[in-house]
Amino acid sequence: MKSVLALMAAAAILTCGTAQAHGPVRLKLELSEKLNATPDEVWATVGRFDDMGWHPVVARTELTSADATTPDGSTRVLHLKAENGDPTITEQLTKWQPEKRCYGYMITQVDVAVLPVTNYAATLCVKDEGGKANVVWKGGFYRGFPNNDPPADLNDEAAIQAVTGVYRAGLDALVEKFGRVE
Repeated sequence: MKSVLALMAAAAILTCGTAQAHGPVRLKLELSEKLNATPDEVWATVGRFDDMGWHPVVARTELTSADATTPDGSTRVLHLKAENGDPTITEQLTKWQPEKRCYGYMITQVDVAVLPVTNYAATLCVKDEGGKANVVWKGGFYRGFPNNDPPADLNDEAAIQAVTGVYRAGLDALVEKFGRVE
C-alpha cells in the first residue's frame, strides 16, 4: 500500500512539474517618474480616459462607448501614429478612481504586430509625494505568442521591450512637459 501511495505522489509531482514547465508566465512591468508639478496638474493631463493626446505615439483617441454617469466600462480606440495604415489599440476602462488620481484599463483588441502582448491590463496613477506628482504606470500581460517556442518578435523579451517603450515614451513626454524632480 505504501508503494502505491508513493507512486501516486510521484506521479502527481511529475504531472505538476510538467504542467508548470509549459506555456507563458504573466509578465509584469512598473515604471514611474516624479515630476516637477502638482498631482492635480499632472492628473489634468493624464486623467482623461477619452484623451490620450499627451502620449507621443497616439494620433487621436476615439471614445466608442461610455456611460453617461461614470466612465467605468468606457471603451476607447487609440489611433497610433504610423507611416502605413491606421494601427489601433482598443481599451476598456476597468477602474475609475479620480479621487485617488488613478484608473485601470485592459486591452480588448490589438494586433500583436502593433503590440506583441495578450491579456494586457494596467493602471495609470498619479501619486502625491510631498506636493509633487509621481506617475506610476503598472501593467501585467502575456507575450504575443501564447504557445511554446514563440518567434523572437512575440516572445517574453519582445513583449517587455514593447510595453517598456510605450510607458517610457509616455513618461518622457510628461517629463518634457512638466520637468523631472531630481
